[in-house]
Formats: sequence, structure tokens, C-alpha cells
Amino acid sequence: MKLILASGSPRRRELLGKLNVPFAVIVSECDETLPDGIPADAAAEMLAVRKAAAVAKLHPDAVVIGADTTVILDDEILGKPADEADCKRMLHALSGRMHKVITGVGIFWDGHSASFSDETSVQFYPLTDAEIDAYAASEEPYDKAGAYGIQGQGALLVAGIHGDYYNVMGLPVARLARQLRDFGLL
Repeated sequence: MKLILASGSPRRRELLGKLNVPFAVIVSECDETLPDGIPADAAAEMLAVRKAAAVAKLHPDAVVIGADTTVILDDEILGKPADEADCKRMLHALSGRMHKVITGVGIFWDGHSASFSDETSVQFYPLTDAEIDAYAASEEPYDKAGAYGIQGQGALLVAGIHGDYYNVMGLPVARLARQLRDFGLL
């Protein structure tokens, strides 16, 4: 079996490595524009399927896995911050609040496809302006949805989670492994 991860995320690469099977990484070049009116809860799975489908078209002999992670607060998707001001805006909004992290996963193999999404609730501590300024001054939040990385210094912002920690990092690897086994792909 040839396994391909349709993502350039180093975190997803690390997590998929937990399966202990060789895989290649091919970054999908699909359109990630969301259609108007799509519910925030459905966005990650839709984008994950698009990413996997684009790579699967070019590699029909492989098992292709695509993933996308969204951070949602009050039905608003918090993407990657555009700049420091946007980063601080997101962190202020998340301060002292619970939000959802949803990772969608798309799997394509041998003319078949499946998808799922996993949701984790994350509670932030109330953050001081000094904490927000210090974190925003680091490089860490700028390539991450919601402007934080739970696996890095962003861990200091998190009071608790309910759900899969690895989902917050970007890939619900235990659920993915079970799905692949159910399909006879592992």
C-alpha cells in the first residue's frame, strides 16, 4: 500500500508517523475558498476532502489522506492570523472562553472515499495583555488556526480540553487509524 499525506503540516506529518507505516507527503494545491453559507462545523471536513481528492486524482493507486483544522468561536472560524494585530484580536477573543477545534479528514483509495470530522473543546485561561503581547511577539501563532499551537508555548494559554489532544494539533490519529483498519488499509 502506498500512503500519501496531502498536507505540508509538520504536525500532521509527525502525528501520521505514529502509525508506523511509510508514507509520502504531497501538498495539495486545491482551492480552499469556502462557499457562502457553509456552516462553520462543516468547513474542515469539506476542505479535507478537497485536499485529498486533488492529490488522489494524480495518484489513484495510493491511499490519500487529507486534513484541515478549524478553530471556531461563536460560529466564527478563526483562521491563521494575517498579522500581529489579527493575532492579538483572536487571542483576546479566546481569552477566558471555551472554543471548538474541528479537524476534518478525507480518505481516498481504490475508487472509494470516506470522511469524518472530530471535535475537541478547548478552554483558555483569562489572558493578560502582557501574555497576549508576549505570545504574539513569538513566531509560533502565525501558521496556526486560531493563533495558537497547543503543542508549543500555546500550551500555557490552555486551562483544559475535552476531547482528543491530537485533534487540536491537527490530526485525530487514533480515530484515523481505526478508520483505516476498518477499511482494511492498515
